[in-house]
Amino acid sequence: MASQDWFDKDFYKILGVTKGVSEAELKKTYRKLSRQFHPDTNPGDAKAEARFKEISEAYSVLSDKDQRAEYDQMRAMGPGARAGFGGNAGGGFSGGGANFGGAGFEDVFANLFGGGGGFGGPRGPQRGQDLTTTQTLDFIDGVKGTTIKLSLRAGAEPTTIKIPAGVSDGQKIKIAGKGNPSPNGGPAGDLIITVTVKTHPVFTRDGNNIRVVVPITFAEAVLGATIQVPTLGGDPVKLKVAPGTPNGRVLRVKGRGVVTAKAEGDLLATVEIAVPSHVSDKAKQALEEFDGFLPDEDPRADLLIRAGLL
Repeated sequence: MASQDWFDKDFYKILGVTKGVSEAELKKTYRKLSRQFHPDTNPGDAKAEARFKEISEAYSVLSDKDQRAEYDQMRAMGPGARAGFGGNAGGGFSGGGANFGGAGFEDVFANLFGGGGGFGGPRGPQRGQDLTTTQTLDFIDGVKGTTIKLSLRAGAEPTTIKIPAGVSDGQKIKIAGKGNPSPNGGPAGDLIITVTVKTHPVFTRDGNNIRVVVPITFAEAVLGATIQVPTLGGDPVKLKVAPGTPNGRVLRVKGRGVVTAKAEGDLLATVEIAVPSHVSDKAKQALEEFDGFLPDEDPRADLLIRAGLL
């Protein structure tokens, strides 16, 4: 997806990283910036939205090994190489929320050296250019999969793209043969989609598992209970809380996480004991009486022993 824009944009500077940044650090930086400037976090803020698009474009290039190498080579050629383009290298396409790049890296040398595969010699069929875009999905669509429609070229009918279940934030999806056609009979390029997944107010991803925090009362934790737990996109399920359940215990619901052709995750419900902020005098009295029936034990004794204080 080499483009004339690459001469003007310092993708490393946009992300605030050095040229030798590792893939892991690059991804970590992108996720931090993406959360900071995401349109959902900054509703109505045009500057934040523009910054988000700038960050996404930079990450889309630098996170792809081939495109990063291509970008580094083009930038290393210096400002003088711009003349080889003779203007806009290929323009951009937009539609259905997609922004696509321009001419391929091989075209730079075609312009600099007279269109040949060396210095003026003939070339065989070239592969078409890749198209890249960033798409934002709701949390449930990232987990369960969905279909989206993209207008890949001006005036063309929208293309239906299937997003598989289990895609994660920042993941790239490559659709073979959906990029630009070859200029001389070679194979078409690919469509590369970088996915941004929105956060959910209740659920979080943990690999193929889905996590949820479920409040329970003190009485339910002590005496045991059957509680309702929400599931993603389905009806609530009933789970048994055993008597004497401690705060933070995880209850598992098999098969209600991320389900793909290769794996099946679970729903992990972490119980959190809800402490009432207001208690009546009668309730306080009952609680004091209850405390009097408990064994005379210090629940922090073992902690102090292991800390070397007792």
